[in-house]
Formats: sequence, C-alpha cells, structure tokens
Amino acid sequence: MLDPITYTIEVPCDQKQAFEVFVDDFGSWWPLAKRSTSMISGHQAKSVSLDPKPGGKIMEIGHDGTEHLWGTVRTYDPYTVFSMDFHMGLPATNPSSLVEVRFELIDDAHTRVTLTQSNWEAYGDMAEMMRGGYGSSWNMIFGDCYKAACGG
Repeated sequence: MLDPITYTIEVPCDQKQAFEVFVDDFGSWWPLAKRSTSMISGHQAKSVSLDPKPGGKIMEIGHDGTEHLWGTVRTYDPYTVFSMDFHMGLPATNPSSLVEVRFELIDDAHTRVTLTQSNWEAYGDMAEMMRGGYGSSWNMIFGDCYKAACGG
C-alpha cells in the first residue's frame, strides 16, 4: 500500500473564501500552461471548469475544443471539505485516485488547507509512477498557484 500524498498550507483568507477560491475559481488559478491533458499534444488548454456538486465533472477544454474529463466531484460540503475522483491525463474509463481538500479556520483571516491524494492502488502496476508524478506537481499547483490565488 502506497502512502497518500498530503500537503498542508496556510492561506491568508477566511475559510469561506479559501473554499470558494479552490472550487468556484478552480479554472482561474489552475496552471494550464504547465499541467493539462492538452500538453500531451504540445498545446495549451483553453480552460478547465469544475461543476461544484456531487457527481459534477472537472472538464478541460482543449485548444481545439476537445473535452477531456479530469474527474468527478465526490464530496461538496461548502467551506469544510471537497473531494474528487481524479484521473487527469487518463481516459475516463481508467481508475482514479481520490483527492480530498479540507478547510480549517485558524482565525478570521487565515485558513489551514490540507490536500490529500490517495487510492494509488487503483492504478495497479502504474501506482508508483502515478504517485511520483502527482507528488511533484501538487507542490507547484497547490502550494504556489492556489495559495497565490488566495492572496498568499
């Protein structure tokens, strides 16, 4: 069993804003020039969107209008927890990892946000490779881009 990847950061905003930036503004802070399915073809994606409800889809729109499913929302509990089945870069029929993001109020102007990615075993023989790839990406995506979008 492979250990989950866990990142915890503190952002300079309240819990509600931290949640809304992550979920409602997902497409504005996600670094499409550095992490997208379209990169495989050498192009930057046009956009990425997240439908904020259980069963909602996380979709990338490629440079040519092609839609790429990144995952599906599992848990949508405003201001406290958000989770999704996540398989960015793989066909929708492939297994997915689980990404869970928890928001914990520290004070009126600071929130602790913890991202955990697990369920590596679903990838079978590719589990270690998938964990290694995502592990290096979340530091930039979550620790840099999302945190900056929150004002940090």
